Amino acid sequence: MVEDYTKAHKKAEKEYRSDVGSGRYPYLPALDDILGETPVQGQISLGIQEIPLSMIVGTKTTGRQNAFSSGFMPLLGEKSEFAMKWSNLFKAQMEEGLRDPILVYEFMNRYYVQEGNKRVSVMKYVGSYSITADVTRVLPEKNQNPENETYYEYVDFYEVTKLNEIVFSEKGRYEKLARLVGQDLVTPWPIEVVEVVRSAFLAFTDAYEGKGNLYGITSGDAFLIYLQIFSLDSLLSESKSTVQNRLAKIWKELMTQSNNNSIELLEAPQNPPQESVAKTIKKIFTSTVRYTEKKPLLVAFLYERMEEDSRWAYGHELGRIELEDAFFGLVKTMKFAGCDSDEKVSEALEKACAEGCTLIFTTSASMMTSALRAAIEHPNVHILNCSVNLSQNAVRTYYSRMYEAKFLMGALAASLSETGLIGYVADMPAYGLIANINAFAIGAALVRPDAKILLKWSTQKGVDWRNELTWDESISVISGPDFIRPDEDAREFGLYQKTQAGLVRLAAPIWQWGKYDELIVKTVMDGSFEAQPPRSDQAMNYWYGMSAGVIDVILSEKLSHNSKRLVGILRRLLISGDLNPFEGELHSQDGEIKVQAGEKLSSEEIIRMDWLSDNVIGEIPQMDQLYDSTKNTLKVSGVKEA
Repeated sequence: MVEDYTKAHKKAEKEYRSDVGSGRYPYLPALDDILGETPVQGQISLGIQEIPLSMIVGTKTTGRQNAFSSGFMPLLGEKSEFAMKWSNLFKAQMEEGLRDPILVYEFMNRYYVQEGNKRVSVMKYVGSYSITADVTRVLPEKNQNPENETYYEYVDFYEVTKLNEIVFSEKGRYEKLARLVGQDLVTPWPIEVVEVVRSAFLAFTDAYEGKGNLYGITSGDAFLIYLQIFSLDSLLSESKSTVQNRLAKIWKELMTQSNNNSIELLEAPQNPPQESVAKTIKKIFTSTVRYTEKKPLLVAFLYERMEEDSRWAYGHELGRIELEDAFFGLVKTMKFAGCDSDEKVSEALEKACAEGCTLIFTTSASMMTSALRAAIEHPNVHILNCSVNLSQNAVRTYYSRMYEAKFLMGALAASLSETGLIGYVADMPAYGLIANINAFAIGAALVRPDAKILLKWSTQKGVDWRNELTWDESISVISGPDFIRPDEDAREFGLYQKTQAGLVRLAAPIWQWGKYDELIVKTVMDGSFEAQPPRSDQAMNYWYGMSAGVIDVILSEKLSHNSKRLVGILRRLLISGDLNPFEGELHSQDGEIKVQAGEKLSSEEIIRMDWLSDNVIGEIPQMDQLYDSTKNTLKVSGVKEA
């Protein structure tokens, strides 16, 4: 057994030299030292349980910390009493196993040993996964530090699962894991669900760490990414080599995750928007002929709902028709409507790939998981998703800066409002849509400083926005839904005014999906789509606005010359970049200054906006306040967690 102590001692010396050479502390950290600088709010006994050895990182007191390297290997001499005791423990482990629990303290998801340091050292040396321990949890005081918030989400997760192996690096990921398995962080999970999750995680960790963690992120974070693409059950039925092959396929998704979900925003087309389709086609034919009428570019569109039932799907369907008409037979399209489940989306994607589609537009954020899975399985097919702030490398996303149009409509609304109180109907609290509300409110306040925006949500349960806004006599101008279905009253969308003669439409935002699709198709046809791939650790989002011609505002002929002039001036300033709605001092509802004078929000801050302007009356609803029909989208891109 002395030989094994010698081997362990050599490992300790190697770790020591490596730490000293890299400027790291070469011994075990002591929890008492850490707690001397950290306010705590109490301790909780968790009882006896199995804990992963990888999560034991130090000692409770300073008494024994210098006897071990940072990896718990023994540093003291081979002829010391310490070495003899260590060797005896090693012999006991080899012959009958170490059964007595060690005594540890858990703090911030890491364990520190009070009694049993040598047992931990022996078990780590022999490569054991876990050890029995009597655990006491030390709770830090709550604060707004991201690490602290993530830890308290873990505490909630532990309370409903008693799982201690799964560690995430960011808040929200325990909630996401719970949703993936149909659970929450409030109700205790059924024991069978806990066992399946634990077994799947252990199988994943074995495969993931068997590759030496080449991806640079924790096994917990990698596990969650894997589950968003492949099923939990597959980890229990597939071989280790199969899991490792799948990890190799999604390594760019793992790299993107390790880059803090970095997203490259393309805010203007590569080719000038004024360049005609004819010029694009001429370029194609003067270089390499890739598409002809006999062999056109095949493009598929997937809609979550039927066009006659959804304003969103209807708008994209109009764009699809415009796209096919624009390219003189060089582009052929097909559509798949009613893709309202993961199974239907996956089936449609597989069919589109089988039909030979080179480019596929999935038009709802709820389709992202299926789109990502298909993109990984079909790397030669370009799959896009109509969303923003989603960080998948294999699926590019596209969305419009609709807040620019909303800013113009807010200014127009305030100029025509009799009281300064304006109604606003929002769809759902998804990324990008909060900026629309605030831009409208800021535009209104620019023209009329006392303007107030009464916010209603069309997807909120128990809210009848038509009735509430129509019968409120203090409101004369309303910003309604952005889209209209063929069977709806054309007056109740966009910006409209209540008059004695009825409703009069004033203006409407226009999503030029045909133009947007055309810009992306051009890049595929001329080869620039493949020539400009995202970095291996980055997602790519097309985020075009008025300057690209993908959104605009149409004005009623009934508007006065001065009203049209007001909108025209502001529109030109927006397109030129001389006016930014989110520049200059801006306040949120709680009085916080969100933008200082002389500064402006970045594009990322606009997209991720989760606050309302101080002249908005209303709030962002929680998930449980909304209709179920919105939840698939909001689970992926909602600004609030479920």
